[in-house]
Amino acid sequence: MIAYVTVGADDIARAKRFYSAFLPALGYGVKEGPEGLSYALPLEPNQGPMLPDFYVKPTFDGEPASAGNGAMVAFEVSSQAKVRDLHAAALAGGGADEGQPGFRDAYGAHFYVGYVRDPQGNKIALFCDNANEPGRDD
Repeated sequence: MIAYVTVGADDIARAKRFYSAFLPALGYGVKEGPEGLSYALPLEPNQGPMLPDFYVKPTFDGEPASAGNGAMVAFEVSSQAKVRDLHAAALAGGGADEGQPGFRDAYGAHFYVGYVRDPQGNKIALFCDNANEPGRDD
């Protein structure tokens, strides 16, 4: 089980604008502190952590943050419509389009995905793989 994912950011205010445009719609709350942004899913009483947490932090070594080549964080959502809505929200929040929502030949018939880059260049996928929705071949 992945416990958390961290991406680096040189401009925390820009990163907050981007991630706050869509992560709250997935149920994430945010805490902001001198160490950056901490996004977590809410806990019910007597419940263990809902994983993974997502952190946006300045680099520990003080060097500029950089996006990994081939690295990506993917968030699963409930519907194709939500993929489209959150992709648009991420763009409005300062992200860059890396691939409009839709089906990709390389993936299963119901895998519907949109890609964005955050202001630092980190690649983010928003996807739905719901067999109850129309598929690529329908």
